[in-house]
Amino acid sequence: MAVGERYELASDAAHTMPEWIRQKAARNGDKIALDVEGATRTYAEMDRETDRVGAGFAAFGFEPGDHCALMMTNSVENVDTWFGMTKAGVVELAVHNAARGNLLRHVVDHGLAKGIVLDEDFLPHLTDIADELPLLEHVFVHRQTDGDLDRRALPSRIAIHDRRELVVDAAPPAVATTLDMPASILHSSGTTGPPKGIVISHESALHSSRHLSWLMDYTEEDRLYSAFPLFHNNAKYTTVMAAMVADGTAIMEKRFSVSRFWDTMRAHRITAINYMGALLMMLFKQDPRPDDADNDVRIAFGAPCPVEIWEPFEERFGIKLVEVFGMTEAPMMCENRLDDRRIGSAGKESMSYQVRIVDEHDREVPRNTPGEIVMRPKGPYYMFSGYHRLPDKTVEAWRNLWFHTGDRGRMDEDGFVYFIDRMKDNIRRRGENISSWEIESV
Repeated sequence: MAVGERYELASDAAHTMPEWIRQKAARNGDKIALDVEGATRTYAEMDRETDRVGAGFAAFGFEPGDHCALMMTNSVENVDTWFGMTKAGVVELAVHNAARGNLLRHVVDHGLAKGIVLDEDFLPHLTDIADELPLLEHVFVHRQTDGDLDRRALPSRIAIHDRRELVVDAAPPAVATTLDMPASILHSSGTTGPPKGIVISHESALHSSRHLSWLMDYTEEDRLYSAFPLFHNNAKYTTVMAAMVADGTAIMEKRFSVSRFWDTMRAHRITAINYMGALLMMLFKQDPRPDDADNDVRIAFGAPCPVEIWEPFEERFGIKLVEVFGMTEAPMMCENRLDDRRIGSAGKESMSYQVRIVDEHDREVPRNTPGEIVMRPKGPYYMFSGYHRLPDKTVEAWRNLWFHTGDRGRMDEDGFVYFIDRMKDNIRRRGENISSWEIESV
């Protein structure tokens, strides 16, 4: 990839996840691709393990196009399962780890999940609603113990397995994967209704990761850190896959710790981090230390950093911040590049999208006038493919050939966009949107 106005792909660049994983393994071999709290996968191991998981899905009767839910904390097994699904042509249905009751039922049932892979700690929450999941056939439980699995925990029509049974010593099925096929279904906050399934194609996942790696100028020397969960696009595409795009290494933890954050950065020689919400403020509020800037972290990606601490944070910790504006449907639609940024703004439209500010009739408004932020891609499959089983919502969001974000903002005379607020009711908690529907259903 070349750094400039946009990245340039080699003529033999992969456009599907399985092909990309194999190319990366061939290039990097025994280099560590992923480290989650000491458990590691080299590039070659990741290719082999995900082949075995792909073979396992086929052995259990999963066919290309089937959906399987994934509800796990950060682990190498989580990534093995996610990538392994792509080897079998199975669509990953990402489930929020806090989902319970009606929310969990909606995501799994509306998502047409034929199976679910989940950590043992989450099994009781699935058991509570199993009678309301008529399409579910298989449950694979990721366990830390070797004792017998209670196979009576679910109705007899649902087969329950140890996740290790999903790892099969065989070649993955031969699947004619194409760049436009769904790879994952992530979920929105729902805003005022149930969460919407956001369909991410193979090409969209790869483009997001390549875009981010280009924006941050990552190289094979970079070591990316995140404690964000793998059911979010942040951890998936801007940590794990972005590190692999650059032939670097992703370092992940299950939980974020303010008090030991910088010690972790030093211990793992981290060079790049992601942030969301109040993470930077929490770090900034820690008592200053003489060695605050004694770390290898050179750059951080995310949003939003409070304006008043942006430059003081950079100076104190010796880091440069790269802020973006986007959403799961269209990541990084605006970006503050290191060589062209305006503190307090969301940045200019990125290399991937056109961005406009419009009134209630979708007419572009004058500069510095508030309106809705709308956008559309500059290339095919740069963004999501639509809302799963919600064609009316997809058409509504895309009215007049622009995708409507539901966010209010303004654009200044130089093209920098400023986010003002959401146009619908929702609540922010720990960097996530929570819809009124979720609260009312509880």
